[in-house]
Amino acid sequence: MAIDAAETPSPPSLSPSHFSQQRHFYLAVDRIQFKMETFMDLLGVAGRRPCLPIVVCCSSRDELDAVSSAVASVPYISFAPLYSDLAEADRATILESFKQATIRWNSEVGAQSADDSALVKEEQKSHMIVATDACLPLLASGESPISACVLINYELPAKKEIYTRRMATCLAADGIVINMVVGGEVVTLRSIEESINLVIAEMPINISEIL
Repeated sequence: MAIDAAETPSPPSLSPSHFSQQRHFYLAVDRIQFKMETFMDLLGVAGRRPCLPIVVCCSSRDELDAVSSAVASVPYISFAPLYSDLAEADRATILESFKQATIRWNSEVGAQSADDSALVKEEQKSHMIVATDACLPLLASGESPISACVLINYELPAKKEIYTRRMATCLAADGIVINMVVGGEVVTLRSIEESINLVIAEMPINISEIL
C-alpha cells in the first residue's frame, strides 16, 4: 500500500479542556469489505446537511484515492483531496475555500433543512476535505486549523499522538469525531480512549441525533 510520504509533525501541546466540548463516536463495521459501503451510507445522511463542513482522514494515499473516487459522484457534496504534492497555491485555495464553508455553516446552522430536490445549489452543498496525516494543516508554519464540524477517521490512527493532531488541526471546538472501526481495531480505539481520557461512544443509529 502506497503511503503519502511526508514526515508527520508532532501534535501541538493542548490541554484536555481544549477537547471538552467535542463529541467522539465510533461506527463499527463488521468486515473490511463493507467499510466503503458503510462510509457512503454515513455520507448519505450527514452529507445532505446544507453547508456542513466535513474532513475525512486517511492513513494512506491509496485510501485517500479510494475515498475521493467514491465521493466524486455524490451530487450534494463539494469535495477536494488534499495531497502532499499539491502546489502551494492550490493547497491555499482549498484551505481558504473550506474556511469560507465553515463560516457559512456557522452563520446558517439551524436555519436550513436538508434539500431533497434533485438540484442542489453549489453554495448549499456540504463541503469536504479528504486528507492523509501528511497533508494536515501545519499550525507551526502558520496555517490555520480547518475547524470542521465533523471529522471522520476513515482509518483509525494507531497512535494517540496522531488522533490528537487530527483533532487539533481539523476539528472545531464543538465538533464531532466519527471513528470507523473494523474488527480488532476496537482494541486500538479503547487504548486511545484511555490514554487521552476521552469517552468514545457507539454512534446512534439515527445520526441526526448528534448533528
